Amino acid sequence: MLPLSGITVVSLEQAVAAPFATRQLADLGARIIKIERPDVGDFARGYDETVKGMASHFVWLNRSKESVALDLKSPEGHHAVHELVRNADIFVQNLAPGAAERLGLGADALRAERPELIHVSISGYGADGPYSSKKAYDLLVQCEAGLVSITGSEETPSKVGISIADIASGMYAYSGILTALLQRGQTGEGATIELSMLEALGEWMGYAMNYAVYGGTAPQRTGSSHAAIAPYGPFTCGDSQQVFLGIQNEREWATFCERVLGRPMVALDERFARNSLRVKHRADLTLVIQEGLSRYTADEVVDLLEKAGIANALLRDMQGFADHPQLTARNRWREYDSPVGPLRALIPPATFVGQEPVMGRVPNVGEDTERVLAEFKVLETT
Repeated sequence: MLPLSGITVVSLEQAVAAPFATRQLADLGARIIKIERPDVGDFARGYDETVKGMASHFVWLNRSKESVALDLKSPEGHHAVHELVRNADIFVQNLAPGAAERLGLGADALRAERPELIHVSISGYGADGPYSSKKAYDLLVQCEAGLVSITGSEETPSKVGISIADIASGMYAYSGILTALLQRGQTGEGATIELSMLEALGEWMGYAMNYAVYGGTAPQRTGSSHAAIAPYGPFTCGDSQQVFLGIQNEREWATFCERVLGRPMVALDERFARNSLRVKHRADLTLVIQEGLSRYTADEVVDLLEKAGIANALLRDMQGFADHPQLTARNRWREYDSPVGPLRALIPPATFVGQEPVMGRVPNVGEDTERVLAEFKVLETT
């Protein structure tokens, strides 16, 4: 029996944040009934066609779910969604601000009828305040949270290459729901949970904000290097390939100079004697390290770093990650079904030893509508 077996979630969801939260619940055995627009469905279905004709975001976020297509503006669809929620443990929505309330699906209305319901709303900026009705897409929230200002090269601020604001809010929705289930098990009461993308990503900005507010200057944009630690980042080897390394303390720095660079006296250079000085003299430091590594290929450098106990990584592209030997050795890949045939995905990172996670089918729009409505005795269909 999986941890969330017997838990039913109705989710009026779209895009990334809410679907990410509910898919993780599905991985643990919860039943996810995904409400979609008739015909077109969740607009994330149309982001691209790269996965055998389906969207890469959609297949990632929507396995193990049932799709029920309802026109919520029609009397029949309005009645149907209310009946489904009436039989659910958890209701999740990330509609535009105020939309759930206009449909009679706000927390106050639903929990007045069923106090044990866990009601979760995810928005861009929160339910009130001057930004409450402002459109919120991942890039824009990254900007508002200050992330773009500290990411990229010295010349060019950059966004993070994945939907990190959506992912952050989806993760907090997921952990909040699990917490609410524990609370309900003790008190019998559900919960009203509100999350915003800005506040979720803002939690992850804690180091940078402290550094800037209390230190007087923001962390500098340093590309793949670290703003406050050196050497930490990419270095080019003799075969023009890059190796990334991270040195965390003075003992490691001395070991690196002796066993990798072959120049133990570099550790005593007054420019490099402690981390803050190495950051100050980063350009000189980089020249010294590049000169030392130019005698070796990337594979040889990695071998030296491993033998010296220095943290390191090769720069892998997406195919390199998909073929990563560690993931293969640990049997982390599984196949799951979809309308375009079998697909492959990683199993969830939190491994319950002795249990196999749910890796169910990605649904077509509305493919479960008739069956689910009949099961819940909702006689009207849309």
